[in-house]
Amino acid sequence: MEKTMQVNGREFTIIKLLGKGKGGYSYLASDGQRQYVLKQIHHEPCDYYQFGNKMEAEIRDYGRLKSVGIRMPEMLEVDIPQERILKEYIDGETIFDLVLADKMKQEYLEQVREMCRVLYAAHINIDYLRKAHWRADPYDNQVGELETADRGLTYGEFERTKEVLLCEEL
Repeated sequence: MEKTMQVNGREFTIIKLLGKGKGGYSYLASDGQRQYVLKQIHHEPCDYYQFGNKMEAEIRDYGRLKSVGIRMPEMLEVDIPQERILKEYIDGETIFDLVLADKMKQEYLEQVREMCRVLYAAHINIDYLRKAHWRADPYDNQVGELETADRGLTYGEFERTKEVLLCEEL
């Protein structure tokens, strides 16, 4: 890992790796005054997901989520040639960490429900938690999936139904 990285000519010291996703690595970085999340896009193969232009997708998806009112860290800078994104860093435990530590509170669940309501009304899907195993629907067609502690279940191993809730003429 590089000790420093630049975003639009500004140098940042890399403190630690925060995580790796389908599209990039996120690092905790500092300019000496503040801490940030610095995301470096990667082009590693992903068997279950097809990408176009990852930078364009990041910018577009961020804009879509912000436009429907989803609260999230601010995207501060984008460096297209370096394929890097600088975001606001918010210190604290993630909801994933809180659930694992049995610190879940009812108000957190209400926040997630409200976020889901907003997202579904806007026909937007996001991944809510880390998936440890291959899923029955890797292309996210919203047909329902289940996962056990040791593997993802195939469609033949669970029952599901679909119900039309609304039909509108376009």
